[in-house]
Amino acid sequence: MKKIIVWTLWFGCTGLYSQNEDTLMVKEISKIEIQGYRFEAGAVRQLEAVHQTYITSGKKNEVLTVQDLPANLAEKTGRQIFAKKPGIFVYDMDGSGNQVNVSNRGLDPHRSWEYNVRQNNIMTNSDIYGYPASHYSPPMESISRIEMISGTSSLQYGSQFGGMINYVTKQGDTTKALSYESLSSIGSYGLLSTYQSIGGKSGRFRYYAYYHRRNSKGYRDDSRSDAQSQFFNLTYAASHDFNIKAELGRSQYLYQIPGPLSDAMFRDNPRQSTRRRNYFSPDIYIPSLSLDWKISPTTRLNWVNSAVLGTRNSVQFIGLADTEDKIDPLTGQYKPRQVDIDHFNSYSSELRLQQHYRLGKVGGILVGGLRLVNNDLHRRQQGKGTTGTDYNLEITESSFGRDVHFKTDNTAFFAENLFQLSPRLDLSVGLRLESGTSKMRGIISYLPDEKVPQDIDHRFPLVGISGQYRLNSNHLVYGGWSQAYRPVIFADIIPATVLDRSDPDLKDAYGHNAELGIKGQISAKLKYDLSLFRIYYKNRIGTHVLTEGAGETYFLKTNIGNSRTHGIEAYAEWNLIDQATHRLSVFTASSYFDAIYLNGKLREGNENKSLEGNRLETVPEWISRNGIQFNYKLFTAVFQHSYVDDIFSDAVNTVQPSANGAKGRVPSYTILDLNMSYRFNANYLLKLGINNLANRQYFTKRPAGYPGQGVWSSDGRSLVVSFGIRL
Repeated sequence: MKKIIVWTLWFGCTGLYSQNEDTLMVKEISKIEIQGYRFEAGAVRQLEAVHQTYITSGKKNEVLTVQDLPANLAEKTGRQIFAKKPGIFVYDMDGSGNQVNVSNRGLDPHRSWEYNVRQNNIMTNSDIYGYPASHYSPPMESISRIEMISGTSSLQYGSQFGGMINYVTKQGDTTKALSYESLSSIGSYGLLSTYQSIGGKSGRFRYYAYYHRRNSKGYRDDSRSDAQSQFFNLTYAASHDFNIKAELGRSQYLYQIPGPLSDAMFRDNPRQSTRRRNYFSPDIYIPSLSLDWKISPTTRLNWVNSAVLGTRNSVQFIGLADTEDKIDPLTGQYKPRQVDIDHFNSYSSELRLQQHYRLGKVGGILVGGLRLVNNDLHRRQQGKGTTGTDYNLEITESSFGRDVHFKTDNTAFFAENLFQLSPRLDLSVGLRLESGTSKMRGIISYLPDEKVPQDIDHRFPLVGISGQYRLNSNHLVYGGWSQAYRPVIFADIIPATVLDRSDPDLKDAYGHNAELGIKGQISAKLKYDLSLFRIYYKNRIGTHVLTEGAGETYFLKTNIGNSRTHGIEAYAEWNLIDQATHRLSVFTASSYFDAIYLNGKLREGNENKSLEGNRLETVPEWISRNGIQFNYKLFTAVFQHSYVDDIFSDAVNTVQPSANGAKGRVPSYTILDLNMSYRFNANYLLKLGINNLANRQYFTKRPAGYPGQGVWSSDGRSLVVSFGIRL
């Protein structure tokens, strides 16, 4: 007779269930007191070999615990949130707390657009072919964990070089009909942030909802931010094996853009502004309806229908750092600003089927599916705006200089099969086929009508292979290779500002990812993950900083050349002391990038310069984040050291900065952070963080486009205090 024992524990009450073949016995046991504490804040885990309907076996992946993390969540400080993920480059761009801009393995961090970005497995990229940036930016207080899978996952999620990043939101307490959480923060530079959520379970329904609001005056002059987010999730369990889930998320912020600086301005006063009339504001809604059905013990179906709807608006006086925005003495007014408005209408439907099977002694898991995408990105740019100083999208002429639609219909078929060749060895092979067309139609005032229509085909096959071998119960070797693809997008074809131009002969970029690593733990003291990788990027799209005959600077978007990046990623965490009531550990998440152009030429002035052997722009050779974490009962403290090596802003590897700050080397920097948290009991939490403890004045890159070419100062020292309640 088979006997199954299941222990469940909640709030000090335990039940013991003993199930035989034909009887069920329930026995209540008195309260159990547990001696010891759980130290999970900042923990890093790996996904199981098959996660939901995704195969992760053989692929580098991490799960970063965010809930209760001792970090500056209110301002989404990336170097703290991603502290234990090696290779992450954090780009400060839209003011503290407004956006997460990250990349891995030397890719472009602009709005994380080298990733397939998801929330609860729902795509948030604004337009996967027209503008793959993720403007949707939920509050980090709402996130339970971050799931990251590197580039060899691209066959299952999309064609991106970077892989997938999935922000998983918190869920309501399912033991209650109503649970409540509040987390409020105050800090330097006028920071005020509040996050309120409710959730719970009633019968077959589970729900979770939050409201978030954050205001800040900003570190720099004229850099005010006002952000808000809302979210609602409702899940209906029709049976144990069949769930229907509806979600609606919204994020919106208004950022006053303080303008670029030259290097001389930065050295003189990094907090000064060169603009006070520039604003940027995305307002994004993401509705979705998901169905998850366990058809049988070996078959599972998942169907997700979602949309990305909203706008990306800006009103700016555009010019380099040395172009002053001042009142015209003849008119007594400022010059008119440029108004740009994007409307996103992106719809997708993704059907996935997972099937377990056996062929003799070999077990197998097949995951296949179909994704349909329909996008209509309506872009209106170069509208003649007002001469005022407020956020105003009115235009003073009847039409925009550019008024175009970028419409895409795309179908993607994907399949990956995991062969469990032995208890130790897994092997996965995969295929992705994409077919579709993007069509641009509309009016561009400075082009004849016949020059505007453009059709871009997206037809390509991608293949890949990955595997893992368990050396023993504590150590695992993994590796893989897969192709990747980055299409020419709307922003490449149409220059965003009067300072930008586009090459009419742009080509799609494609290439591959490869990786080999080993991970595991040595006794209970040391966890580690060490990997080597290679990225080959053909027809790399980038921006050249060029000068015309009259000495005017402009920025040309074109195919720069072919590149390759070799790298090493190392994560290790060592428990120096690990007792029931206290623990002391040290960690490092470090990476080395050897990223160069294999070929390519660039015309600079009257000379053609070879790019062969030049370092890739915006790619540091070293990124290293190291820390000490101390836990004592319900108290946690983390002291973190972050180092980012110097980078070049252009493919020519210009060292000496230009007078306007548009190109030149970006110096290396080291940042120190201290974060502490204390949980009084299960209901109350107090957090204190000192960011940039040494008040280092630094900047992370020189943008080639938005928010303006030049130096953008990152935040100096700041203090953030947070208080949380859970009921």
